[in-house]
Amino acid sequence: MKEIREVWGSNVDSELQFFDQCLERFNFLSFDTEFPGFLQNTPRDAPESLRYSDLKFNVDLMKLIQLGITLSDGKGNICCTWEFNFSDFDLERDLHSEGSIDLLKNCGINFEKIRKYGVSSEVFVPKFLHILSRHRNIKWVTFHGLYDLAYVLKLLMNKPMPRSLFEFLEVASMVFGCVFDIKFMAKHCNGLLGGEIGLNKVAKILGVERKGAAHNAGSDSFLIATIFAKVNMMPGFQERDFSGCLYGISSRIGRLMEMVLPCYSQLMVVAPARPPQAVIFCPRLVICPLPVICPATVTILYNV
Repeated sequence: MKEIREVWGSNVDSELQFFDQCLERFNFLSFDTEFPGFLQNTPRDAPESLRYSDLKFNVDLMKLIQLGITLSDGKGNICCTWEFNFSDFDLERDLHSEGSIDLLKNCGINFEKIRKYGVSSEVFVPKFLHILSRHRNIKWVTFHGLYDLAYVLKLLMNKPMPRSLFEFLEVASMVFGCVFDIKFMAKHCNGLLGGEIGLNKVAKILGVERKGAAHNAGSDSFLIATIFAKVNMMPGFQERDFSGCLYGISSRIGRLMEMVLPCYSQLMVVAPARPPQAVIFCPRLVICPLPVICPATVTILYNV
């Protein structure tokens, strides 16, 4: 099993060069972020407008700590995992949640080392954007990924979050194009408890082993990639049914096959696509689109 490639200010150029080369063959980009927690928590049953308002408040005021990326071909063939450590976050000065910082410390995050040896976002972003602009068929994969998308969007655009959820989805459509959220997908796989479980529980049910420590971005991105490969190989799975669907958000991220410059004012307006059609699910973690009738007892979910 390949080790996680830790990326610092000293090796970011060589690692991004290798990352660029790997994207030629492995276009599924599973990612995870680590950030300093939540300054404002959102009630579980909050409407989408409040959920996004809280997200904007949190993301605008806090900084990214780690970005984990695992490249794969979506069929179980994992290329490599990178863990980018960003030096921008200063534990002594920047806003954060003490509970979240304690959790990350207990999971092995060394804030002093990251601050001293990490890569600056000012160095990372132009190089990363150039790489993304060279590869037109990247498929982004996340788990419960609304905040992950928001932090990566803020990183790449170097701007506050858009004012509304609709504007956020427009910009996300431009930048990411094709996005899969495994937690949303898990809602529609019988045997995964309706998706109301965490990443580690999904991995345990599917028999996927973690590499590295939890709540480290590289390790979590590897787990996401491996889980997605399992789900992607299920009989009846269709990417088009789940592309652009985020857990907790009813609108869908569309697709635009063009990398955009980091300026909101230059973006075109793209209306969100319609939600996926209703599907029928078998209790063997098999996904079957209507009107196929599964031979076993089924659960039908409408308006997913």
